[in-house]
Amino acid sequence: MDAQMKRGFLEACVLAVLNRGESYGYQIIKDVPPSLGLTESTLYPLLKRLEGAGCIAVRSAEHNGRLRKYYRITKEGRARVAAFIEEWDEVEALYRFVSEASGCTDRGEGALS
Repeated sequence: MDAQMKRGFLEACVLAVLNRGESYGYQIIKDVPPSLGLTESTLYPLLKRLEGAGCIAVRSAEHNGRLRKYYRITKEGRARVAAFIEEWDEVEALYRFVSEASGCTDRGEGALS
């Protein structure tokens, strides 16, 4: 998957996980679809960007004698998820265009396989 496209999906998936409820880094990694290959080195910079954009809020709390950061989605984050979902029709139309223009009618078949 293209890096820019993957970044957008990662952001949306992390926000979607947090839309279910407050969570922490390791749990977020487990909850995001494995096909995205989310790792700690990818997650924490993403969380920082989302925090800077006002999409998530962070709090620290002690857990088993250590401080753990907990993340929760904000109103801005929910709006970003809604915008992602609204764009789906456009993404689907572009996918169909590329598929049809390249002669691929099914995944993995056609002129590009």
